[in-house]
Amino acid sequence: MGKKDPRVDAYIAKSQEFAKPILEHFRELVHKACPDVEETIKWGFASFDYKGPYCTMASFKQHCAIGFWKAALMKDTKLIANAKSESAMGHLGRITSLKDLPKDKELISYLKEAAKLNADGVKLPAKPKSKEPKELVLPDYFTKALKKNKKALETFTNFSYSRKKDYVEWITEAKTEETRNKRMTTAIEWLAEGKVRNWKYVKC
Repeated sequence: MGKKDPRVDAYIAKSQEFAKPILEHFRELVHKACPDVEETIKWGFASFDYKGPYCTMASFKQHCAIGFWKAALMKDTKLIANAKSESAMGHLGRITSLKDLPKDKELISYLKEAAKLNADGVKLPAKPKSKEPKELVLPDYFTKALKKNKKALETFTNFSYSRKKDYVEWITEAKTEETRNKRMTTAIEWLAEGKVRNWKYVKC
């Protein structure tokens, strides 16, 4: 038998008034279509699991969003298109009232199809890796500091993207200008010595 999670009850209770009937109705259909479903809270909103991630429902200030974990593999062209766009409106578009939801029969059909994909162990294809080189944006003040020290510049230039990113994030995340300047001075010293940002933790 399926499991209901009191945190989902609390999630619905805290939602906007317009959203409550939408969330309650979809929740009811989920349990009807897939009696063994288990509720949980993931990424801050209501989620349903059945042999793995199954579907989700989320409430925002002015709309609700419903998502199917494997929408990209489902038959409906609208679901596939919305899955590709990764829009915050969810796979069923912007939902502001019960009228915006597909008919119950159609929704249950979606839910059963999504459940079967999980039951059959069908996996989502891996996302293709971007062939374009990663580009790291350097703050002007860091670029100027690097140019004043040839060894530091050479080390930084030869570093991998991730090692460059370690330094840039450390400097740009400083909360005050004073802290930023101290970190930049230290960064230039370490780079001139050929050191990575977290050199202290690198095992010899």
